[in-house]
Amino acid sequence: MPQIIPIKDLKNTSEISDMCHRTDEPIFITKNGYGDMVIMSMEMYESAMRRFAVYTDIELSEQQIENGQTKDARKALAGMREIKK
Repeated sequence: MPQIIPIKDLKNTSEISDMCHRTDEPIFITKNGYGDMVIMSMEMYESAMRRFAVYTDIELSEQQIENGQTKDARKALAGMREIKK
């Protein structure tokens, strides 16, 4: 279940840091009853960025397929082998 805390609780930085590392979920910060920020551990952030990079690569690949920007794998590998000789 996501953690939701008011912005005034950010004064307790050690406690917030402990919460970030204890859970595998981001902590949502509210201001005046509305969502304002999200806090997460560095490990969780880096994991999310790796996933984002993979999804970005997949999207780019799908666009290249749609635009016909593909190569035959066998021909490409054969060409690479010829260059090495």
